[in-house]
Amino acid sequence: MKIVVIGAPGTIGRAVVAALAPRHEIIEVAKSRGALTVDTSDFASVRDLFSKIGTFDAVVTAAGNAHFGPFATMTPDEFRIGLNDKLMGQINVVLAARDLISSGGSFTLTSGSLSDEPVRGGADASTVNAALDGFVRAAAIEMPRGLRINSVSPTVLAESWSVYGPFFAGCEPVPAKRVALAYVRSIEGAATGQTYRIW
Repeated sequence: MKIVVIGAPGTIGRAVVAALAPRHEIIEVAKSRGALTVDTSDFASVRDLFSKIGTFDAVVTAAGNAHFGPFATMTPDEFRIGLNDKLMGQINVVLAARDLISSGGSFTLTSGSLSDEPVRGGADASTVNAALDGFVRAAAIEMPRGLRINSVSPTVLAESWSVYGPFFAGCEPVPAKRVALAYVRSIEGAATGQTYRIW
């Protein structure tokens, strides 16, 4: 298969590429560097990306930011970081690519454990992750041409523990290599409308 990995330079993206590359053609996409770049929060940028890629069979989105900080002082602009970037960025990918992807193709989005297990400072991320999982369930029942869509919901990564660990007291981090297996399952499997929780 020809698989587009958006966010390929990131921690999850690199692990996904490593897991899939031995069996598939991987198109690596970054936000600001490399041969192919995209700003997923800009729908026109997403459409332009897929017009350059041509035919493809699967898309992984492993990109998107959310704001971490105290809810008591959070501003609307801070809250919109997650809504505009992580949530709408990934939805933009699906909306832009659904008519271009090969019949029977798949989308795999990235949410996160905060959808079900909130932490202090994570209100924006919890909202966005829950919305992404809800979008996957709803979109799955209306996907045309046998298309599939799933999400992967990891807890904090071992590789990111030094940055995000203080937010996840009592949680056991997971290595990106283990998280990448869920993307393989989503792409190479047959399920749709699922959230693969790696906690």
